[in-house]
Amino acid sequence: MKYLLVLIVVLVAVWLWRKGRREELQSRKAPPRAPREIAPPQAMLRCAHCGLHLPAAEAVRAADGTAYCSGAHRQAATH
Repeated sequence: MKYLLVLIVVLVAVWLWRKGRREELQSRKAPPRAPREIAPPQAMLRCAHCGLHLPAAEAVRAADGTAYCSGAHRQAATH
């Protein structure tokens, strides 16, 4: 009987502690963030050697304007 009483006291103490902690977390909650702006879509190009699609800004171009995904593919295509 004594152990049952101790168990009940411990459970009530834990319940009160968690309730206080929950209220503290809710009061400290950060304000909602503004939604991020989405970047505009980029033009995509296809590598003339392997067919990989990549953004035009990242493409490596040959002298004739052909787009490649890397310098190694540009070099492989010219030899």
